[in-house]
Amino acid sequence: MSGRPEILFPLFSSLESLEGVGPKTAKSLGAIGIEKPRDLLFTLPHSGVDRSRRASVREVAAPAMVTVEAEVERHIPNSARGRPYRVVMRDAQSDFQLVFFHARPEYLQKILPTGARRLISGRVEIFDGVAQIVHPDHILEPEQGDEIPAFEPVYPLTAGVSLRLMTRAVAAATQRLPQLEEWIDPAQKVREGWPDWDAAVRQAHHPAGPRDLASTAPARLRLAYDEFFAHQLTLALARRAVRRGKGVASRATQKLQRRVLAALPYTPTGAQQRTIAEIAADMAAPERMNRLLQGDVGSGKTLVALMALLVAVEAGGQGVMMAPTEILARQHLANLRPPAEAAGVVVEILTGRDKGRERRAKLEALAAGDIQILVGTHAVFQKDVVFKDLRLAVVDEQHRFGVRQRLELGAKGQAADVLVMTATPIPRSLSLAQYGDMDVSVLDEKPPGRTPVQTALVPTARIDQVIERLRGAIAEGRQAYWVCPLVEESEVLDYTAAEERFKRLRAALGEDLVGLVHGQIAPAEKDAAMAAFQRGETKVLVATTVIEVGVDVPNASIMVIERAESFGLAQLHQLRGRVGRGAASSTCLLMYQPPLSESADRRLHILRETEDGFRIAEEDLAMRGAGDLIGTAQSGLPRFRIGDLEHQAALMAVAQSDARKLMHDDPGLTGPRGKAARVLLWLMEQDQAIGLISVG
Repeated sequence: MSGRPEILFPLFSSLESLEGVGPKTAKSLGAIGIEKPRDLLFTLPHSGVDRSRRASVREVAAPAMVTVEAEVERHIPNSARGRPYRVVMRDAQSDFQLVFFHARPEYLQKILPTGARRLISGRVEIFDGVAQIVHPDHILEPEQGDEIPAFEPVYPLTAGVSLRLMTRAVAAATQRLPQLEEWIDPAQKVREGWPDWDAAVRQAHHPAGPRDLASTAPARLRLAYDEFFAHQLTLALARRAVRRGKGVASRATQKLQRRVLAALPYTPTGAQQRTIAEIAADMAAPERMNRLLQGDVGSGKTLVALMALLVAVEAGGQGVMMAPTEILARQHLANLRPPAEAAGVVVEILTGRDKGRERRAKLEALAAGDIQILVGTHAVFQKDVVFKDLRLAVVDEQHRFGVRQRLELGAKGQAADVLVMTATPIPRSLSLAQYGDMDVSVLDEKPPGRTPVQTALVPTARIDQVIERLRGAIAEGRQAYWVCPLVEESEVLDYTAAEERFKRLRAALGEDLVGLVHGQIAPAEKDAAMAAFQRGETKVLVATTVIEVGVDVPNASIMVIERAESFGLAQLHQLRGRVGRGAASSTCLLMYQPPLSESADRRLHILRETEDGFRIAEEDLAMRGAGDLIGTAQSGLPRFRIGDLEHQAALMAVAQSDARKLMHDDPGLTGPRGKAARVLLWLMEQDQAIGLISVG
């Protein structure tokens, strides 16, 4: 796949090559991510203004937009400084005034000579009983009327770019639209009634009315589909690259798995059994596995991961489990080691803390195959970490791990299968966008022995009662988390808040009973505080959100979240999932500072109503939007200019199946649709995909 196809050159030239766009405008447009003509085409109007002609300003209910032809009756210059300049106009039925602040009288006399007829368009308002238009948008001679469209599109604007300038720039970019070969399946295009690509772009920029601005308008649907399809094609190519890396078939003997299952005090849930079977089947196949395991808080992902790792060991190979932080890696070790060692499997940990002789010894044992399961942080990525025969890599907490890292990890064990686990339930549309290159397993049942968590809302003013309640719970031998508020954007203030709360709780509950963890504490101290809490030596752990992912203390049955309104839904759900892990009935107290905003009120009430992480995720998506939901910047989630993940989830699913089918029918993208799809990938700047085709 050599360079960009020539047919696209005009869309990728500089903005300044467009008529009417100078260096200054180009710089202002750059500030909102518009750097070339292509970006203008994909910046669609978000609203529109009805500028259809009226006979009189009386025909609209002010305040409203009006376009009317009228005669200039007289000028009323400003009587004093700071007073506006007025021009009285007469239309078919009544008088109205044009109002100008900081006016230049000679200019106004020139464009509005008394007795002349003019076409005026602007927002009419009633002030002291007089209809007036302040600074009209358009003042034209009647024969220039065609310059105003009946429905004028409005674009997202930035300082230094007026609507008129933006409209001109878009018009100039539209002049360059090439006619591209069709990449959409012909039957689908007919069924949906979608226009050709160039026609769709023109229609989207020339809406005839509000209906053409809706995401359901055929032109917009088609352009959104194109974006989703290009993205899914990239994921399908990445998926093929992973699968093409010849996998190694790892066949389970069941020997080790049976030993572990026999030692469990409970029977795995149906969802766990189904998922374990899906993973074992993938691992036995000659292609590389690339699977996402989605499970809500406490759905038993660790057992599934252990079983998958045991398949690798049963087949004579090794497995690795990676966690984002050292605390989590150590916890995985604590969870995996006892059952694995009982079955005779050697489990070891490798983190950035291993140095010198100890590290060397671990690396030698790993290379010799003496360590069968390795648990670690990203330290297992380092060059000198060599496995004897790595069959499976399990990656925990996907969010910090995009498609690129997944490909990298796959390269480590020349043919390792990859299982990614996430504890954050993800709405279907997002999981398709983020993990469309993967097969997905969902754990949608809770294992036995987990108690539902009672969730209550408590205003901050009642903090003393909350502390009293804690005192009673501690006397009964229970433990609690106390999560401090997120202070706006300032880590320093976060710590101060946590330190203050820590002091107050120690004074109230006893010096030795309260521990503290936050981001400023040295890792060794943090681990020590967590460990003391895990062992039950401290009864209350005061924390910033360090604890939201994965820490497991079955005896902790109370979660206090201060200023809960400052947290997102998914985060609150994750924090609440830290309790309810043992047999004791558990409580989550959401402390809030009234008055609550409408959205904060809705968030807290949804939490009180349900513990279903998938429903919470869907609500979160509806309230916050896709970009916010997983912090687009670090999530590996693509930014779509036209497609809207919240409202077009079904379209994303169609795009995924279409992309996979095209790859199946035309793996080299060499047929007519395949070639058209290559042009689409260049048009959508999917460079990663283009690299994968040339490799393919």
